[in-house]
Amino acid sequence: MKDKSAKTDRALTAYVDSWSGAPGTLVDAIRYSLFAGGKRVRPALALGAADIIGGDDAVALPAACALEMIHTYSLIHDDLPAMDDDDLRRGKPTLHKVYGEALAILAGDALSTMAFDVLADSGNVRVIRELAVAAGVSGMAGGQVLDLESEGKRVSLDELRALHAKKTGALIRAAVRCGAILAGADEGRLESLTQYGEHVGLAFQIADDVLDVIGAEDVMGKRAGSDAAKDKSTYPALLGIEESQRLANEAADRAVAALEGFGPEADMFRALARYIVERSR
Repeated sequence: MKDKSAKTDRALTAYVDSWSGAPGTLVDAIRYSLFAGGKRVRPALALGAADIIGGDDAVALPAACALEMIHTYSLIHDDLPAMDDDDLRRGKPTLHKVYGEALAILAGDALSTMAFDVLADSGNVRVIRELAVAAGVSGMAGGQVLDLESEGKRVSLDELRALHAKKTGALIRAAVRCGAILAGADEGRLESLTQYGEHVGLAFQIADDVLDVIGAEDVMGKRAGSDAAKDKSTYPALLGIEESQRLANEAADRAVAALEGFGPEADMFRALARYIVERSR
């Protein structure tokens, strides 16, 4: 994770430094959120998938950077008063608290578009479409709408899974697929890694929901209990903590099982599946 994060940060810095003609305040706002200390899980998945398939993660660096830009823009917009109205993100005041709502919206807009400028460096239209679909109406953005519409309602387990498969899972799935595609994966290996990404995405969301209930604010870097305060549909609200943790571990087990056809080159992904459900932030 540290290795992939460092590679991603260096590449992100180079991309942002290359933006000429951009207002300084806008670039400063983007830097504030983009380099706020995130875990870089999605870039790690893209780079790791490229490593597993081809032994070289350099081909996936544009995808890794684009994924983090899309993820960061979604966090900026999620934190806005019109959405989750959060004051803290990664232990720092949220972007709109520092730069104002208007600039926060524009920083998110800029990141969402520049992500595809960056991804174009891959020279692969297929991965551009992968990310567009994952972030769009049937992916992350659509899932966010379902999340808003579910507030204050009792949803079924199937509905909750469908919601989070879009809101969180689609971008995680795309991260694995983009890295594998750019490294030249055949359809069989791509399908195995896709299954891994889907199960890891579910484990990640369940673990996030659990942490919102039992996590320590000073460790997580954001306010705990915000899901309950907004009456959001979550796994703990529907199933309780113990059953939610069981489901998270089950999803991690299935992610590891999806890698059965791979050898030690996939050990990093096996370990990552466990980290996702055992993390404290």
